Amino acid sequence: MQETLNRIKTCGIIPVIKIDSADDAVPLCKALAAGGLFAAEITFRTDAAEESIRRVAAELPETLLGAGTVLSTLTAEKAIAAGAKFIVSPGTNPEVVRYCIKNNIVIIPGVCTPTDIELGLSLGLTALKFFPAEAAGGLKMLKAVSAPYSQICFMPTGGIDEKNLAEYLSFKPVIACGGSWMVRDELIKNKDWAEITRLSREAAEIKNKTRNDI
Repeated sequence: MQETLNRIKTCGIIPVIKIDSADDAVPLCKALAAGGLFAAEITFRTDAAEESIRRVAAELPETLLGAGTVLSTLTAEKAIAAGAKFIVSPGTNPEVVRYCIKNNIVIIPGVCTPTDIELGLSLGLTALKFFPAEAAGGLKMLKAVSAPYSQICFMPTGGIDEKNLAEYLSFKPVIACGGSWMVRDELIKNKDWAEITRLSREAAEIKNKTRNDI
């Protein structure tokens, strides 16, 4: 489990993907990798998620593949069976967390208050998703709520883009940032892989300049 968390930290940026057709999954992740982003969180917000994960896991083993919007143990089970290496959820569901821990699966559930963080701590977690980051008060809020919990690292997600990425990544407790600006719906719909690669390269450059400790 720690190895996966270390890989997430090394990646620094986790593209959060909503994909409507599994046929787009592999070319999309190839476009991300061409720009220097070797991770993807495919969200269970569409019916194509499971098959998309299966295809990327089979064809692009170098991609660190996660499953997002996991709201039940059944979905977690499907995601891992398809090839996902970690689980992300918008909130902290104790049943899903316990299932993942029992099965040695990395899970990064969503939190945005001290109460949420302490629930995560009580379940034995050390990595949490600060969500929705910007709507919940942004980096200022994250710094405030994280101050008493030095043992926890965070993956802020929600409203993060190329304009505020460096600020978030500069905050030491941030293990990585989740974002979808490089995989916007219209870019995937239009199969604009070149633009996705360009935006990914731009994001990777920001990360490399900011996270010179990695």
